[in-house]
Amino acid sequence: MTPRPISGGSVGEAELRSVSDAAWSGARAKHSETPFAQAVRRLRKSATALIGVAIVAVLVLVAIFANVLAPHSPTAADQTQTSLRPSWDHPLGTDQIGRDMLSRIIHGTRISLAVGVSSVLLALFVGVPFGLIAGFYGGRVDTGIMRVMDLILAFPIYLLAIILMVMFTPTAGLIGTMKVTGAIAIVRIPIYARLVRGSVLSIKEKEYIEACRALGVRDVWILFRHVLPNCLAPIIVTTTLGIATSIIVEATLSFLGLGTQPPTPSWGWDLKANIAFIQANAWLSLFPGLAIFVTVLGFNLFGDGLRDALDPRLK
Repeated sequence: MTPRPISGGSVGEAELRSVSDAAWSGARAKHSETPFAQAVRRLRKSATALIGVAIVAVLVLVAIFANVLAPHSPTAADQTQTSLRPSWDHPLGTDQIGRDMLSRIIHGTRISLAVGVSSVLLALFVGVPFGLIAGFYGGRVDTGIMRVMDLILAFPIYLLAIILMVMFTPTAGLIGTMKVTGAIAIVRIPIYARLVRGSVLSIKEKEYIEACRALGVRDVWILFRHVLPNCLAPIIVTTTLGIATSIIVEATLSFLGLGTQPPTPSWGWDLKANIAFIQANAWLSLFPGLAIFVTVLGFNLFGDGLRDALDPRLK
């Protein structure tokens, strides 16, 4: 006689099993997410990060479509319309030589973002390899590279940037922007070198690195296949926050007359040129200052959100 299956149980027990199965399935799906997917999910839940992303996205769009958005030429001067108050024709007024402030601020977005992003990427591509080599090989190589980095870090960031720009001789146009970018990049190279070196010192002692060495894997493959990917989280966060710092340094150099030279639009230069008229025409310095403030705030909020999203302790 074939035994019949035993059935029974209350409705509540059945619902309990279904709820537990659903919870287990959700936990298993969450656990199966890649680290990148987990970071994106946490980033989307962060209101701070989303605000920063929105600000950065708007700034990028303004920089790309500056020629379309600007109502006037940023360099055209009109001596008959100097120091005008905000109006329909000039929403942010005009400066002391009749240039439209809104157009200069819009085009100044290009300079600020170009210098901020380019200088950080240049410092990244130079500092990261130095940090990888110093941390992985150690010994005299580590000592030599780090002493050079310490020598650069011995100078305050603004003082060294000023010294470099005096040596480069500030000029207008693309060449002048490249000089500012190079000066800021040199100042920031040691930051990435020391950051990556510290990460490599802990990563190279892991078991999988020892296994790669035991199998005879080449050092170059170990560095770029196993070590560097595990250093990306702090590098990404530092890069995002570093863009904001580079924008402030560029504005400071321009304010001191050592950055981008006129007639190239620059927020820092507009602050310097109009600061003497701040009592009579406060808006001339107010709007470039607000542009710097909003840009730096956007990148800082975005960087803070990335730091929280990429923090492994929040998984």
